[in-house]
Amino acid sequence: MLNWLGHLAVRARAVVLAAAVAVLVAAGLIAGGVIDRLAGGGFDDAGDEVAAAERVLESEFKAGEPNLILLVDVGSGGVDSPQAAQAGLALTHGLAAEAGVADVASYWSSGLPSLKSRDGTKAIVVGRVTGDEKAVEARVGELSAAYGRADDTLQVTVGGSAEVFRQISEQSEKDLIRAELVALPVTLILLIVVFGGLVAGLLPVAVGIFTVLGALLILYGLTGITDVSVFALNLTTALGLGLAIDYSLFIVSRFREELAAGLNVPDAVCRTVNTAGRTVLVSALAVAGSLAVLLVFPQMFLRSIAYAGIAVVACATLAAVIGLPALLAVLGHRVNSLAVCRARGTGSGWHRVALAVMRRPLIVATTAVVILLMLGAPFLNIRFGDVDDRALPTTSTARHVSDQLRTDFDTRDTDAIAAVATNIADPTTQTTAIGDYAATLSRIDGVARVDAVTGSYTAGRQVAPAGPTSVRFATNTATWLQIVPAVEPVSPDGEALVARIRATSAPFPTKLAGPSVELVDGKALIADRLPLAAGLIATVSFLVLMVVFGSLFLPIISLVLNVLSLTAAFGAMVWGFQDGNLSDLLNFTSTGTIEISIPVLLFFLAFGLSMDYQVFMLSRIKEEYDHRRDNTTAVAAGLQRTGPIITAAAAIIAVVFIGLAAGEISIIKLLGVGLALAVIVDATIVRAALVPAFLRLAGPASWWAPRPIRRLHQKLGIHHAPHPGRS
Repeated sequence: MLNWLGHLAVRARAVVLAAAVAVLVAAGLIAGGVIDRLAGGGFDDAGDEVAAAERVLESEFKAGEPNLILLVDVGSGGVDSPQAAQAGLALTHGLAAEAGVADVASYWSSGLPSLKSRDGTKAIVVGRVTGDEKAVEARVGELSAAYGRADDTLQVTVGGSAEVFRQISEQSEKDLIRAELVALPVTLILLIVVFGGLVAGLLPVAVGIFTVLGALLILYGLTGITDVSVFALNLTTALGLGLAIDYSLFIVSRFREELAAGLNVPDAVCRTVNTAGRTVLVSALAVAGSLAVLLVFPQMFLRSIAYAGIAVVACATLAAVIGLPALLAVLGHRVNSLAVCRARGTGSGWHRVALAVMRRPLIVATTAVVILLMLGAPFLNIRFGDVDDRALPTTSTARHVSDQLRTDFDTRDTDAIAAVATNIADPTTQTTAIGDYAATLSRIDGVARVDAVTGSYTAGRQVAPAGPTSVRFATNTATWLQIVPAVEPVSPDGEALVARIRATSAPFPTKLAGPSVELVDGKALIADRLPLAAGLIATVSFLVLMVVFGSLFLPIISLVLNVLSLTAAFGAMVWGFQDGNLSDLLNFTSTGTIEISIPVLLFFLAFGLSMDYQVFMLSRIKEEYDHRRDNTTAVAAGLQRTGPIITAAAAIIAVVFIGLAAGEISIIKLLGVGLALAVIVDATIVRAALVPAFLRLAGPASWWAPRPIRRLHQKLGIHHAPHPGRS
């Protein structure tokens, strides 16, 4: 296949390039509309119980979690002044009359003290915008524009979970543009320095642009079939540029090497596709397999990254293995034209490093492993949370509303836990059982109030009788109770509260929903799927490397090194973001927790990128070993030939990921820093120290495999021997 692709790139180069331009134009015209089709959020999928409770709340009671809050500041006159009360009621009735808005209540309509601030200068109006995520986001945008205002009586600021995620989506689009403006110029400069010329430096950028636009075109089509998170856009750009530049570096550098070795242009192209092209295909298979494993998780956020990642890998591979060789066939020796500086990196330093490491492999390996484990030690203290308003910058209006609720109000009504019971024979006749259960729940440590069809309860006592609004808590066959927490819902205290509620005996089977429940069940769901995901990625990576390299031990070494390369990133995630040590430098607010999906995403993304460098380096070492049959010489020569390219690729992709950290959304900052650090560690400590040390300790056994594996390797025709004329 690779021979055929190489000849295709040479003989049909005009057709290949015309097709690439056509795809590029189509992608540029169509893919721009993908932003409007992407969904916000996608972090919450806590499993069957929460989903069932939410369905019952919606279908039986037309109720649900409030997702819209109007923070009303009336100034020193106070919320109880006649003028403020009149304006507040008018605001409440106006919101209640809006299409797609339900369950509107305020301090002025309900009289609940918890809905006004402690100093009496502010109050809130709460409501629920109905519909799916896209409909909610669109409607909230309209309501935010209509209700966010300031006049002589009221200053109204719009917040709530729906507005938070709308603003996160909006900000992520702005951050994407900022990241591109930072990454592309710096990337081009680095490429020119690496290759020493403008033409060669522009080629990876061209492949990167094709990859990103092509992936966006695929995502545009996917949005017509399934929901795709807006955060996939940021990762599509960063990962697309990163992989495309990696693959292009492999292809262009090998092509120039073959030209320098004396091959003519057609033979150099074919040889490049047969060697570097094979590496790209193997890497693509490993990276795509790593990202595809994310599909085992139900969270739309993680599944969206899988869609985007697979699309990126497919486009980058097609561009690097077919489009770029066709362009090289056209350019020929002109690939070296427009030189502006001397090309960097002969690799001699890497050769010396490899030999030095292999003289004391055990000491080097032990030292490097200890350093990496120490860097990763903070991860042992990780605490999981969920994405909330603090992912936004402090200048955000939605963030301002939530900050005010945390500091100036006693209420947590918008974070209430719903306990839903169905198939009850006429709940209105079971008031004693419901009242006793509500009173019991209200005595639980961490519960501020419980509302039920029988009234409201605090500390085991009924504090308000059933009123006109109490009927919303019961139908002919079902009832639900609203448990208002007295603790931060998305926190260890919130998790403990859920455990205490579930341990409390109920007079009928109940299902729970709410932010705290989503956190608890979301963690459990990820923990349940994680062994399967880890097993799949280990199996896929092992089988790919075993077949490609015809070795049994090399895949094991690779998997161990890949995991070790991630330790520093995971330690930094906790030290820098959970503990807040990077908050001043990167301008974000630490919540003391890490969103439960982020470590999973960081692991699989970084693992895939690490496999990319692993395949490139080991392919060249195997190539040298097959020719020289000496393990030590092969390792040193392979590191010499790949070290400069891997260093350049790592530096460039680190710049791309650091561009994500220049944005305003804290979870994207975390991913950017974590991925950049993982790539840097992988390209330095792991490649310079651990790979040569481990291969030296394993010796020729690194390349051993049972006879059936060797036969399969030979049958597939995967050969790594270099050109016969090369020493």
